[in-house]
Amino acid sequence: AYVSNPSILILDEATSSIDTYSEELIQRATETITKGRTSIVIAHRLATIVNADKIIVMDKGLIVEQGSHFELLRNENGFYKRLYDSQFAVEKAE
Repeated sequence: AYVSNPSILILDEATSSIDTYSEELIQRATETITKGRTSIVIAHRLATIVNADKIIVMDKGLIVEQGSHFELLRNENGFYKRLYDSQFAVEKAE
């Protein structure tokens, strides 16, 4: 990405098993490299995508929801909301 300056990036986020400090550094670098271009980010930790313009939520290969972070959180019974709540409950417990 640094050499060819593509207009579209596809990133597989790899922060599932790193410490919080390193995750923050990676998130900042990701925000910098994705600025001004179309980016598809495959995320395992939802903190990585909270600032995305549009989030597409998939379950078993099917799109089950889409919207911004805040739009998706408004759906109390939504798949994204349940994932978000469970991820952040675990992080708070750590």
